[in-house]
Parts: sequence; structure tokens; C-alpha cells
Amino acid sequence: MKSRLASTRLWLVALSAFAGGVLLTAAFDLTPFGYAQQAGAPAPTASQVRSLEETGSAFVSIAEHVTPAVVSISAEADARPVTRSPQQRRQLPPGWEDFFRQFGGGAQPPGPSQSSGTGFIVSADGYILTNNHVVDGADRLIVTMHDGRTFHATLVGRDPDTDVAVIRIEGKDFPTVSLGDDEKLRIGEWVVAIGNPLGLNFSVTAGIVSAKGRDSYDVRLPQQGGANEYAITDLIQTDAAINPGNSGGPLVNIRGEVIGINNAIASQTGYFAGYGFAIPISLARNVMDDLVKYGRVRRAVIGVQIRPVNEDDAAVAGMKEIRGAIVGDFNEGSPAKKAGLEVNDVIIAIDGQPVDKVSTLQRLVRSHAPGETVSVDVMRYGQKRTFQMKLDEAPTESARTVAAAEPAEVAPAPTRTTEKLGIIVEPVTPQWAASRRVDNVPAGVAVAEVLRDGPARARLQPGDIITGVVHPAPEQKVSGVDDLQKALARFKDGDYVSLNVYNPGTQQQRVVNLRVGSDS
Repeated sequence: MKSRLASTRLWLVALSAFAGGVLLTAAFDLTPFGYAQQAGAPAPTASQVRSLEETGSAFVSIAEHVTPAVVSISAEADARPVTRSPQQRRQLPPGWEDFFRQFGGGAQPPGPSQSSGTGFIVSADGYILTNNHVVDGADRLIVTMHDGRTFHATLVGRDPDTDVAVIRIEGKDFPTVSLGDDEKLRIGEWVVAIGNPLGLNFSVTAGIVSAKGRDSYDVRLPQQGGANEYAITDLIQTDAAINPGNSGGPLVNIRGEVIGINNAIASQTGYFAGYGFAIPISLARNVMDDLVKYGRVRRAVIGVQIRPVNEDDAAVAGMKEIRGAIVGDFNEGSPAKKAGLEVNDVIIAIDGQPVDKVSTLQRLVRSHAPGETVSVDVMRYGQKRTFQMKLDEAPTESARTVAAAEPAEVAPAPTRTTEKLGIIVEPVTPQWAASRRVDNVPAGVAVAEVLRDGPARARLQPGDIITGVVHPAPEQKVSGVDDLQKALARFKDGDYVSLNVYNPGTQQQRVVNLRVGSDS
């Protein structure tokens, strides 16, 4: 009983103390009620309000000035007949294909399709810039202007390598946009995107320039018409909302000048998720001029397959800074190879202008015409070398042969762990190639697995074929697993090794620089 009474008294004391504390706190205003009721934030000054009004007025002026020259593009495609592959035909008994065709069985031809995008008028006589992927495959192009007028457009030309296309509508005195200079564009500047997203025609969104010079290694974009070693990606990144339907529309600076063509978004869903990308207008203008004047794009190339430089590449090249573009392989008739460049050279300058990454190299090369000669500085295993190179013209079409053979059932090949590189390798055999639907593979050893904590992580990938050790000299060919083990025997932990690597998927050769035994 006494224990229960003491417990009751203790609770009464606690409640009294709590109540007293609440009253004391309330009396001295020590406890704010919540964020919504907090006071003290100063009201914006008149100059701040005026600044915001001026910014808002700038956006209004941009929209009123540019939108009349923005158009909606409807791309219509007729039904395409379906043809069975030889493999599918072989699976049907004789005469059954005609039976299925007569009674409508099997695959049906798809019906007419329609897609939409955006474009903008660049000349009073009706030339319009847009994306290649907006008009690709279209049988009819219908252009609708902001004032409601509708026109049938003709295709002037398109360039899958840059995703730029030019179409034209008949007429005169059309409203036009002003083209700006994306080279002067700075990260953090305001920009406006105008287009027809999700069927919401002539929508205006605003944001800032988030980055410049984004390339295919930064942005994983779908390939237009398959992999292409001549494709150019040098994109402006923005957080202005871009959605399906915005493609081909203008990205406009605060002065009302078009500085890019909206063409892609970084998204897992297909809808805006924070970042969009635009093709620099300087690149689009060059493509347009060529398409109008020549009916094709005359693009200067140096004929190399390139990739960004990583820490190991820089160490092997003898560079303190991680910059430049590394030569992975040469295209047929490569001007770079004729000039004396070698695989694993790091290109650091063109005509004295520094090359910090792949997109910069592409921008510098495309500023020249085919046939012009440029000076190219490279780093080669600690030595700087300079070459004079006559630029070639990129071919208009590039194709890649893909084997169509069905994968064969083969027994797993014996594998061996190469600890110095952190990979598991296996021999390249006809059965190995057949199981992966590839042919014309070179002699070498295939990477079966890349160990998570090994030096080859993020450098090699399963399916790569190691064909040789190119540095340090002497170069050693690798035809089998034993050859690779013998070639690596002379290396100790911390040494750098340069490997010749072929990827059957891309059908491209490259050099991979690794630090032996390093897991850092």
C-alpha cells in the first residue's frame, strides 16, 4: 500500500514539474510553436522584388519572341510489310508459309504509325532545324505553326551521326529564330526550352546550363541506327524540363538566341527526371549548311577510335594530369595512322589548342574542313611528339556486320584465374565464337569474369579478347592462356601493362592500361 502511495506521489510531482515548465516556457516565449509560425524572416526589399520582376519579364520576352518560330512536327509512316527471316522460314513445313499468308496467320504487318516532335524555323523561306530521330523513317511530315497554319514539309537532309535534320515548308516571310554562340555559353546561365512535350504544344520551361561538352561516355544515349565510330556527341546539359515531344525544339539563352537543339533526356522512365541534353547550335549550323549546300555532311575526321583517358592511361603516357583522348584503334585509311600516330597515343592538342576530353577533340576537328592539315600533339610513353595530319572526309554511311547464326550448345571451356590482372580467362575457340554469335574474332584469350576488387574492374568486361601485350616493349602476341601467363610473368605489383583488347560486340580494338596487382 505504501509502495503504491509513493508511486502516486511521484507521478504527481512529475506532472506538476512538467506543467510548471510549460507555463514558464510559454511566459518567456522559449519554445516556438513550429516552422510555419516562426517569424523574423525579413520581407524582400524593393530592389530584390524589382530584380525578380525583371527576370520574369525576360522569360516572357523570350517566349513571345521565339515561340512564333517554333513548330510542331508530325511524322507519319505507312505500314511496312513483314518478311520472315531465313531461320523462321526453315521452321515451317513446306507449303505452310503460303497457308499462313492466305489466312492471315503468323506475323501481321504493322499499321501506319505516327510520332511527333518539334522544330524551329531558321530562314524566312521555310528551312527548319530538328532532330534526325524525329523525321527518320517518315513517309509524310506535317508541320503546324504556333498560329495554327499547317504545311506539308519535305526532307532536305538528315545526319544520324549528329542527330540533326533539315526540313522545309513552302512559303515566305516566316518568323525565324536568332542563332547564338554556344561557345560563349557558361555553366549556370539561364536557358529556356520550348517544344511540344507529351502533346502539350508550345510549352515553355526554364532552367540553367548544368554542364557542357557531355559525350557518349558521360551520357548513355540510344544509338541512331546502330553503333557508329563517326558519331559525334558534344552535348549541353540542362535542368530545364524536357520530355518526349520536345525533341528538335530550341534551347534558348537569356538573350533570346538559340544555342542548342533539345534531343535527349537522362531518365530511367522515358520522362523528365532532372536533366536533359541539347546539341550545340554551332554543330547543328555546320550540319545544316552542308545539307543545304551539298545534300550531305562534309565532316573532317582523323580516322581513330578514341576514348577518355583514365588514371592508368595518364601514368603510362607519362602525364601528371588526367586529360586528353586516347587512341584505341584506327579506321580504314586513317589519316592519323598515315601521319604516324600509334595505338595508345594520348592526343593532348590540335593546332596548339588543348584537348581535355573526347568532346573537345571532336569539336576542334570539326572546326576544320576535309583536306586541311592540322598539327597534332600526343604523349607516347613519356615523350611528347607532334605530327602533321591531313584531315579526311567521313564516309556518309557506316555499317557493321552482325552474325546471324544461332548459338550452338557447347560445353563450358576451361578457365584460369589471372591474379595479376584480377580476371578469369578462357581460350577463344570456334565453339566460343559460335555460342556468342560472333565471327572473324582474332586469336587471343577471352575474359570470362572480372573480379570485383581486381585491377581490371571498370577497365575490362566479360567477352573482351586480349590479343597481346604492347607495352613495355617488346610487344608480345597472346594466342592462348599460357601465352598471357608467360607475358605477365615479368611484371611485379605496381608495374603498368598495356594490353591489346578486341571487343566482338563493337568489333573494335582498343588498348587497356592496367596497374598490375593494384586494387586501388
